[in-house]
Amino acid sequence: MTVATAAADALSGRHENWGDIIWAPVQESVRRLQVRIAKAVREGKHRKVQALQWILTHSYHAKVLAVKRVVSNKGKKTPGVDGIIWNTSRKKIQAINTLSRRDYSPLPLRRIYIPKRNGKLRPLGIPTMRDRAMQALYALALVPIAETTADPNSYAFREYRCCADAIAQCFICLAKKCSPVWILEADIRSCFDEINHAWLLRHIPMDKKILGAWLKAGFLDKGKLYPTVSGTPQGGIISPTLCNLTLDGLEAAVRKAVPRRSKVNVIRYADDFIITGISYELLRDVVLPVVQAFLQERGLSLSEEKTRITRIDAGFDFLGQHARKHGGKLIIEPSQSGARAIAAKTKEIIRTHRGRRADIMIGKLNPVIRGWANFHRGVCSSAAFAWVDSSIYRHLWRWARRRHKAKGKRWTAKRYFRATDLTKWQFFETVKGDAGQRKVVDLFRAGSVKIIRHTKIRGTANPYDPSLKEYFRDRAAQGQSRLHPALAGCTI
Repeated sequence: MTVATAAADALSGRHENWGDIIWAPVQESVRRLQVRIAKAVREGKHRKVQALQWILTHSYHAKVLAVKRVVSNKGKKTPGVDGIIWNTSRKKIQAINTLSRRDYSPLPLRRIYIPKRNGKLRPLGIPTMRDRAMQALYALALVPIAETTADPNSYAFREYRCCADAIAQCFICLAKKCSPVWILEADIRSCFDEINHAWLLRHIPMDKKILGAWLKAGFLDKGKLYPTVSGTPQGGIISPTLCNLTLDGLEAAVRKAVPRRSKVNVIRYADDFIITGISYELLRDVVLPVVQAFLQERGLSLSEEKTRITRIDAGFDFLGQHARKHGGKLIIEPSQSGARAIAAKTKEIIRTHRGRRADIMIGKLNPVIRGWANFHRGVCSSAAFAWVDSSIYRHLWRWARRRHKAKGKRWTAKRYFRATDLTKWQFFETVKGDAGQRKVVDLFRAGSVKIIRHTKIRGTANPYDPSLKEYFRDRAAQGQSRLHPALAGCTI
């Protein structure tokens, strides 16, 4: 198939082979509708919003993108209760035609449990592939509304926003000499599982029939069907957007309840948030009751064990970082619990590779170390990076000595460690390349990551506002975020 033919098929809505789809015109077509939805929301034209949502959810291009999202994410090989996965070109093309509102009835979720850090189990609901695609389809029409009406300082599950933006906002609010010194640390108890269904059906701006069907689908656990009376499934594609829409408005409610110059700032990441204030009494007697009333209306409540009021001088943990003022200077660094967790994880990888080749072990360690270091590269992480590298080195030295008990320490050091510009103890392995030549595979060192301060996104920046297209392109060029494919060459 030629490029011209494929492009024509993309515009006319005809595809016979999944691999022949040209994604640029598909993405741009959907993006144009999303921009129109966002514009109608800003103008308060609610009937037009509903009409555009209907057009989008019945659009062939939107259905193609919905199927693409399902078959390209990490759960593409994980089936629901029906055991079906879309793993061939033919199945993917056929799946597009199954995304119809008429006679749609979602199947129950497949319940699994994943361990949490505190030793408890987190329930996870796995929808079928078709239900996931339907959620992805309706999410395309719901996300522009969520982005347009979102709180300025909400950073989770939103395009172009991340943890680094939330941490940067913490620095902005707390770093100055005149900044507030009291912080309310709050966490919502079982947020996804406790959201009130009646509230969702009254306030979420989407097809009520479809939303109600998802909420009441139930779940299968060990072969037994259980009804769902509250909450949204944590494994659902649309659930993060529903969670954000439920919690949006918290910032405005808090600001409305407090007097001016009270130095109140709300910084939220999903169901985890902090609120700053000028005094302990303000947070305890004014802000906390407002938050509790706001959540109670939605069927939610705060976790007592994770909710506390602290001074910035004592420090607090938020999103894996520890923020504390030392002598009036705010220092944000990786939390001790996070550093210990990555040290324990690398130790376990080394332990389970006692009998394996060093290059295989390096291949397992590098993504873990690189991911953790890149996550913390925007704060004061040099000391934490050095500590983690030192911990990994000690375990690697024991691994090497255990592997060669008959050899001396000098032989072991020469065999597995070499000098580089960064360190005299670079763990490495030499392997044979594809062309037969020998190449060196180095262990990634957290200390090799340069500290780069993150530039926070504007609080009111909306990716569906055409006037901000250049702003998001500039941020992508500076490495602050990844540009949406539809913005790369579209003319919106």
